[in-house]
Amino acid sequence: MSKPVKEMIMSDYEKRFEGMEGALVVDIRGIPANDNNALRNSLREQDIQLTVVKNTLARKVFEGTPMEAIGPALQGPAALAYGSESVVNVARALVDWAKKIHDLELRGAVLEGEFYAGEEGVKRLSEFPTREEAQAKAVQVVLSPAQNVVGGAKGPGSKVLGVVKEIQERLERGETVAKAG
Repeated sequence: MSKPVKEMIMSDYEKRFEGMEGALVVDIRGIPANDNNALRNSLREQDIQLTVVKNTLARKVFEGTPMEAIGPALQGPAALAYGSESVVNVARALVDWAKKIHDLELRGAVLEGEFYAGEEGVKRLSEFPTREEAQAKAVQVVLSPAQNVVGGAKGPGSKVLGVVKEIQERLERGETVAKAG
């Protein structure tokens, strides 16, 4: 491949993968055409892109970025899966597809500079909470003490209210109420 063609490909990679902090590497060799089309269409619906890359050129483009850690997975024919809201969503989608298409090889993933090797690494990453799920959990943790305070205040208050209601009902029926002692 000539130097101008390599530079053109690298320029395309720089634009396409600019600012990316997470992606998966998969091998899609040997997948029947119909399964490949179904996979790509399904991923596209989830806003996930699948791009076959030239390993050497991709490693050069990723130097000095959080994506540099994915280098070990870029061996042999490789496709990069990226996009969606989070690389965790990408991992979840591809783990599901790997159950359906046995020829789909999950080679590894990177999230914010940390490499997750092989199929086990990708599966572990797919179990992480997404950014939105983590934020929701953080809000829940922050709010739970306030909920406990409200629940504690409501608990004794409802008991007192029950006692007052019982006294009221007895008085309305004409019964006497004994003085508590």
